[in-house]
Amino acid sequence: MKSGHLKLTRVFVSLAFFGLTALVFLDLASVIPPWFTGGILYLQFIPSLLAFMHGAALGAAGWLFVAALTVLFGRVYCSTVCPLGTLQDAIGFTAGKRRRFHFRPAGTIRYAIAAVTALLLVGGSGLLLNLLDPFSAFGRILADLVRPAVIVTNNIAAAAFEQFGQYAVSRKQWAVLTPLAVGVAATTLVVVGWLAARRGRLYCNTVCPVGTLLGLVSRISWLGLGIDHDRCTKCGRCVRVCKAGCIDLARMRLDAGRCVACYNCLAACPEGAVHFENRWRRAPAMQADQGRRNFLLHSGVSLLGLAGLPETNATVLQSKPTTIPEAVTAPVSPPGSISIERFSSLCTACHLCVSVCPSRVLSPSLLEFGPSGMMQPRLNFRASYCNFECTLCSQVCPTGAILPLTPEDKKRTQLGVTRFIKENCVVVTDNTNCGACSEHCPTKAVRMVPYPNPLNRALFIPEVHADYCIGCGACEHACPTRPFKAICVDGNPVHARSKKPESTAPEIKINDTEDFPF
Repeated sequence: MKSGHLKLTRVFVSLAFFGLTALVFLDLASVIPPWFTGGILYLQFIPSLLAFMHGAALGAAGWLFVAALTVLFGRVYCSTVCPLGTLQDAIGFTAGKRRRFHFRPAGTIRYAIAAVTALLLVGGSGLLLNLLDPFSAFGRILADLVRPAVIVTNNIAAAAFEQFGQYAVSRKQWAVLTPLAVGVAATTLVVVGWLAARRGRLYCNTVCPVGTLLGLVSRISWLGLGIDHDRCTKCGRCVRVCKAGCIDLARMRLDAGRCVACYNCLAACPEGAVHFENRWRRAPAMQADQGRRNFLLHSGVSLLGLAGLPETNATVLQSKPTTIPEAVTAPVSPPGSISIERFSSLCTACHLCVSVCPSRVLSPSLLEFGPSGMMQPRLNFRASYCNFECTLCSQVCPTGAILPLTPEDKKRTQLGVTRFIKENCVVVTDNTNCGACSEHCPTKAVRMVPYPNPLNRALFIPEVHADYCIGCGACEHACPTRPFKAICVDGNPVHARSKKPESTAPEIKINDTEDFPF
């Protein structure tokens, strides 16, 4: 398919989605069946995601399909399916073709807006998400502004036809308007329209949380646009039509995270220098962007933890899933925080400790510390464990929420106590030895003891000596059972002090008065 044809195809598909979505909102005669409405709205990202969260089912998995498309082809959702995106394109088109875009460096405000939106949603408030979700915003514009105008027009036409004895057009009930709904819809339309007329898709790449999320995913997409350095003459035509402002001609780069897949640059390039390329084969570029990819990887692991899905940080030995939840009574606060209450009252969630943690065991909390402690770091032993020798987090805390600790004090600070759940252990369920928890315990608080069993095998099972446990989480992290661990750390509300680890190495006495025996 030629590049110009690809752009026309994109325009046609986007107009089809736009028209059908508008038809759903403006169906005055109520003739559209529910199955048709469900089919049209199946791919709308936020509605599909929220429905899936409340009840995972194939009928609510449209967001997964959108995510898969983004992984393969970039932000095609933003250029074809999203009705607010198409509305912005239409406004920009009517604003005049003489507009000239230019490259804009990527900002960080979009990540801040997306983060606040996510935090409020986790905290039980979906207000900001509802205001910024592109589908919901477009729906409010249609329902609160366009539909009342359509009803007025319909009723005026019906009254006019009635004067001539024609009743083909029936009157519709007047819309019930509220100042708040109209004000929000009008404000949204003005802001989105002004940005579209002046700056193209700036709303999509700055305000929209869906655009921010899909932008992160599109950075690792398989097929994306690139610039052929040998064929490019730097005429600037691609930059002038790029509504996302993501083409940096000076560096011959295209920001995949902000590209909305409009394909204007493909159609505008006279030399064919803008082309599709397989990003997964670009090993040097992938290596250079390893920091961003690590961020995505850690974010994915965190999301898996939130969703209650298993990670694969150890070899799974069990023959069937475990059934007894860990049911810990308290989270584990960082070493040096003294107590959870003190830590929560001082921590500002600056995440400096999270940044310096070498093992990445510190993770932002959700509600583990309560609503007021949201985003404050906690020790997430699903992700990693606390290094026995490390005290970096206690050295960088700017508020004193984490007090400095010497390595010696750190090794005796009991953050929590390990609890063994025998029924989940593979020694019991599968009659096989494991010992991963004991092998990884730095203080040998977890020790393997003989386990009598009906098969009379030489089996050994963990035994916890709580006085020696420091709550580092090495045992929990190493435990291979899924979805529930056979061993876990229950946090201490107030940190305690453990016993000094016993030396396991035999003491060898040397008599230096005798000659060597060889």
